[in-house]
Amino acid sequence: MNNKFDALKDDDSGDHDQNEENNTQKDGEKEKNDREKPQSSTKRKAVVPGPAEHPLQYNYTFWYSRRTPGRPTSSQSYEQNIKQIGTFASVEQFWRFYSHMVRPGDLTGHSDFHLFKEGIKPMWEDDANKNGGKWIIRLRKGLASRCWENLILAMLGEQFMVGEEICGAVVSVRFQEDIISIWNKTASDQATTARIRDTLRRVLNLPPNTIMEYKTHTDSIKYVWWELYHNLVSSCAAGSV
Repeated sequence: MNNKFDALKDDDSGDHDQNEENNTQKDGEKEKNDREKPQSSTKRKAVVPGPAEHPLQYNYTFWYSRRTPGRPTSSQSYEQNIKQIGTFASVEQFWRFYSHMVRPGDLTGHSDFHLFKEGIKPMWEDDANKNGGKWIIRLRKGLASRCWENLILAMLGEQFMVGEEICGAVVSVRFQEDIISIWNKTASDQATTARIRDTLRRVLNLPPNTIMEYKTHTDSIKYVWWELYHNLVSSCAAGSV
């Protein structure tokens, strides 16, 4: 899976490969033309609910990423690797995306789906995320698809009842286990994080003994930098022998 479309199921029309080949040159020309246009004319068209559709309280964007396991990722390489699938503003638009997406349980390798409010990148460093954190639940294999669907439907349906605190959710497919998490803006707000935890336990119907971990994004960033530093030192030491 090398791009965002690998996370989507094949369409019955079978036109994807032909269209992609025919449009490669056009896309290159369009990108060049877009760069030459005034900035005001290159703004992305706003996503709005269609006629008679049921609007969501917020617009959301699906993202997809995949990376080589065991290789530390800097924020720059992570941002380059993450691909935007699309943005939706209504219940109907959500289902049009979701019905064509591969379920987490059918993904292979080291893959992630992200669903975040429009304008928020699924990165610790994003302004909406930098002071926040996430609740993490590790799942045994076979549960990710059901838990992911229950989680994102609860998020879209505003079941967490914490105002604008929710930023988004992630499902991470790994070899031995799968991980789901929900991100919020303010890690220091213990009452809010507790409410998110309790709602998460309810919407996922988790057993009472389920381990739930809250991790601040600040701690996550520190860990990644330590891992990068450790690997750099190890590489230098190996090269000097």
